[in-house]
Amino acid sequence: MKNNRKKKRLIFIAITFVISVIALVFVIMNFRDSIVFFYSPSELQSSETLKKVQGKQIRIGGLVVEGSIKRIDALNVEFVVTDLEKEIKVNYKGVLPDLFRDEQGVVAKGKFDEQVNEFFSSELLVKHDEKYMPPEVAKSLKEKHNK
Repeated sequence: MKNNRKKKRLIFIAITFVISVIALVFVIMNFRDSIVFFYSPSELQSSETLKKVQGKQIRIGGLVVEGSIKRIDALNVEFVVTDLEKEIKVNYKGVLPDLFRDEQGVVAKGKFDEQVNEFFSSELLVKHDEKYMPPEVAKSLKEKHNK
């Protein structure tokens, strides 16, 4: 009788463990798909990075090149982002943030199209005061400036 009870407990614990591991695997896979990596224009244009990002949502950041902003229509804008080393043309579809302008720190979220060498963005973040810059952009620009 004791043996039977121990077996049932052991089976219950084993099943609970297996279900927990399966649930954990599903959670990790779901988070992995929603992670969005950040790249500077120089990093994005390297051949090994291009292989990793093809068809995936990513973020790029840098400064808007002066004189590069072209308004196509009310919701479509083209501009160029630089990390002071390389540049990438960005096509943004949406309402522009109020603080968006030339030589502004910006982070764009979207997909890079290697065929036309352009970034298509659906989300745009700009700094909110004169001293703030997204940490990834500041770090990337600082590294490029120190070289």
